[in-house]
Amino acid sequence: MKRLLIANRGEIARRVIRTARRMGIETVAIYSDADTAALHVREADYACRLEGLTPRQTYLDIDRVMRAAERTGADAVHPGYGFLSENPEFAARCAEAGLTFVGPGPDAIEHLGSKTNARRLAIENDVPVMPGTTSAITSIADAQEVATRIGYPVLLKAAAGGGGKGMRVVETPDKLEEAYHMAQGEALTAFNSDEVFLEKYVLGPRHIELQVMADTHGNVAVLGERECSIQRRHQKVVEESPSVAVDDDLRARMFACAERLVRGANYVNAGTLEFLLDESGNFYFLEVNTRLQVEHPVTEMVTGLDLVELQLRVARGEALPITTESVQRRGHAIECRICAEDVYQNFMPSIGTIRDLREPQGANIRVDSSLYEGMPVTLYYDPMLAKLITWGATREEAMDLMVRALEEYHIAGISTTIPFCAHVLRSGAFRSGDFSTNFVHEHWVDVEQTLPQAFRDLAVAAAIRADARLRARIAGE
Repeated sequence: MKRLLIANRGEIARRVIRTARRMGIETVAIYSDADTAALHVREADYACRLEGLTPRQTYLDIDRVMRAAERTGADAVHPGYGFLSENPEFAARCAEAGLTFVGPGPDAIEHLGSKTNARRLAIENDVPVMPGTTSAITSIADAQEVATRIGYPVLLKAAAGGGGKGMRVVETPDKLEEAYHMAQGEALTAFNSDEVFLEKYVLGPRHIELQVMADTHGNVAVLGERECSIQRRHQKVVEESPSVAVDDDLRARMFACAERLVRGANYVNAGTLEFLLDESGNFYFLEVNTRLQVEHPVTEMVTGLDLVELQLRVARGEALPITTESVQRRGHAIECRICAEDVYQNFMPSIGTIRDLREPQGANIRVDSSLYEGMPVTLYYDPMLAKLITWGATREEAMDLMVRALEEYHIAGISTTIPFCAHVLRSGAFRSGDFSTNFVHEHWVDVEQTLPQAFRDLAVAAAIRADARLRARIAGE
C-alpha cells in the first residue's frame, strides 16, 4: 500500500491523511467544486477534482471516483464514512480494479447492509434482537398483523437505511398505515429501496454500540462500548466511552455476543454493532455499521489505539496486534458533534460562510475539524463540520473539560450545535447518567422555545441569502 485515495471529504479525510502520512503512505484527495479550497485538498499529497457540486455528481459517483484512482496511481481506497463507505458495488469495483479497499468485502457489506439480513444473522448466532420481522413487510396487512402480535408502540425502519431516515414510530393502530407509506417513500428516496421492516419500539432506551476489529487471520477484537443516546432525529450528537449504564457483567455478555456475530459473518476490518438497552438491563441487537464510525475518537482516547492505522494494517493483510482481553481501557472520553444547525429551530440546517473561528486547545482536548475562516457552508453535504473530544481520568473530569472547551469554541457566520452540546454537558440528567434517547424531548424542547421567533426568522433569511451568494460565485467561476 503506497498511495491511498480517500473517497471522502471534510474532517474524516483529514483524519485518514494524518495516519497515512505517519505510516509513510501517500494520499490522494478528491474534491467537488464546492470543496476547491477545503483543507483535505491542501493537505493530501495529490488531489483530483470531481466536476460538480452535489454528492450525486461527485463523491457518490463511482465511475468518477474510480477514474480518479486510476489517474492518480492509487493502489488503495479508504471510504471514510457516509457516501460510498457501505456501498457493496464500490467495494467490488475496487477489488476488480486491483485496489485494496480499506474495509470489509462487498459480500459482507451487502449482507449486513440489510437490517433484515443482519437480524437473521444475529438470531442464528444467539444474539438477542428486538421482537419483530426478519424480512421486509410487503403489505399493510402484514404490518398490522405483526404490530398486533408484538404490541404497540412499534417502529418501522428502512431495511437498507441508517441515520434515522425511513423510520417512523407508531403508537396506535390507526396511525400504522400512514406511517407505513411514509417510511416506504422516505426509504425509497434515501436508499433507492422501499423495503421496510417492523420491530417493537422500546420507550426510553439507551443506545449502546460496540467497536470491533477483525483481520483475515481469524482474529476478532472488541475494543469497547460507546454510549450514543443523546440524539436528535435518531442521529447522534454527543457520545462517550465507557457507558455509565454498562457494568462489567453486562459488558462481558455484550462483548461475547459481538464476537459471535462478527465471526458468524466472516467479517474483516472495522465495524460497529449497535444495540438498544432497556430500563431492565436487557440488550437487543439493532444493526452493523460496516465502516469506521463518526464517533471512533472516543474509543481511541480511552484505548490509546489508532483505529485508522489498524484498518490500514488489516487491509494489507497483517494480523491484529490485540485481542479483546488485551485492550487496555483507561479513563473516560466524550465527543460532541459540531454541526451547522440551528438548535433553536428544531436543528434546522444552517448555511453561510465561516467569518471567525477559534477552536479550543489544551491537554486532553482533541478537535477533528474541517473548518477554516472563509469556508462556505452549504446544503450540499452533511451538516457535521467538526468533532470535539475530551478525555479525563474520570467521567466528571471529562465532562468539566468538555464544558470549558465548548465555551472556548467560537464559530461566527453560521449557527451550530455548540449551545445544545453545552446544555447537555451542564444538565443534571446527563451528569447523573440518568438519560435515554428521549433526552431532546425531555430536556431541550422548552429551552428551544425560548428564542424569539423574530430572531429565528432573521437567521433563516440570512442563511438563504448566503447560499444564493455562494451559488452565484461558483457559477461565475
